[in-house]
Amino acid sequence: MGSVFQNGGATVTIYLDHAATTPMRPTVVAAFAAALPVVGNPSSIHSQGQSAKRMLEEARETVAASLGADSVEVTFTSGGTEAINLAIKGLFWARNSGLVARPRVLVARAEHHATIDAVEWMRQHEGAVLDWIPVDGFGRIDVDYVRDALADDVALVTMLWANNEVGTLQPVSEVSAIAATLGVPVHVDAVSAFGYVPVDFHAAGVAALSVSAHKIGGPVGVGALVIARSASVTPLLHGGSQQRARSGTLDAPGAVAFAAAAAEVTGDLLENSRRLSALRDSLIAGVRLAVPGAVLRGDPVDRLPGNVHFTFPGCEGDSLLFLLDVAGFSVSTGSACQAGVPEASHVLLAMGLEEPAARGAVRISLGELTTMAEIAQFVAALPRAVEQATSAGYSSRDTVLGHYPGE
Repeated sequence: MGSVFQNGGATVTIYLDHAATTPMRPTVVAAFAAALPVVGNPSSIHSQGQSAKRMLEEARETVAASLGADSVEVTFTSGGTEAINLAIKGLFWARNSGLVARPRVLVARAEHHATIDAVEWMRQHEGAVLDWIPVDGFGRIDVDYVRDALADDVALVTMLWANNEVGTLQPVSEVSAIAATLGVPVHVDAVSAFGYVPVDFHAAGVAALSVSAHKIGGPVGVGALVIARSASVTPLLHGGSQQRARSGTLDAPGAVAFAAAAAEVTGDLLENSRRLSALRDSLIAGVRLAVPGAVLRGDPVDRLPGNVHFTFPGCEGDSLLFLLDVAGFSVSTGSACQAGVPEASHVLLAMGLEEPAARGAVRISLGELTTMAEIAQFVAALPRAVEQATSAGYSSRDTVLGHYPGE
């Protein structure tokens, strides 16, 4: 059943799930470690506090520069999920603070769950009216629909820079330009895109943009919402006003580590993107040869450089994931799992796939340390895993591995 690689007696798993999280870069670990012992609350006025503040503000400037923004526009958060929630809820509340009611939110069903769950909460608790933007078979939003749907009762448009599951790049600047004609703010979830494709906040012309450190070799628990100077965002958290639109004592070491990761990934972005694109294309070709029935999902050209997403007809993606895990490869189905019950990807369903086809999904995402040898090893192990998963037809890890509850 494939190969489990050994290194000094320890099992070595090939990590192919960088879209979920990335290993911390050595330079980031060093920067993080150097910042951790620094004593002082950045909001304190004594010398130690001001030293911490200088460290924090230098990190803010670095993160801003990596995103094509000004430092005053960067609000540090606890991660991408908080940044997305702050953007959607904060923009909605700010846009509805006057005499004009603007209940509509334009959003696609193929967004990340951080967005989907946030707008659904707004619908249930804040009276938001959700206007669902259609997506095509590649997962790209319908720009014409956005153009026709925009009106003065729209609070905001929220969209991805690149789809986190199938990797398709989205028409951010085009949507932003259309929305600007009516003064409607656009929020962009760039969590999956930042560090892999050029992201320029000012050039995009959007009101707010969300990013996360752990997707680019930084630590978990740090992210940022970039808020345009002209945009108004009502805070989620109150109690100190330490940052624009967000209260709370700031994690200065985390910001330093985020800045180190941001500087590194943007410094060699083009070279790394070319390398990942070559690996991605080799993997796609290899999978198609090894499993001819596999279907590539997402745009075949305009996609993230490290993203490969296939569906395998007649195969349960969850079963295939666990079989590949046993064979020594970490991948993802890219779908939600509620209470241990696998679900078809909402992204693939929004793209028009029937549920049986959508349940056979596997996402392979490449990163800085991925090699061509690892791609070859994965392709060699895949056919047997697909054959076993197709024959099994099970939905749980225990049954795939031949174990049953209670045994």
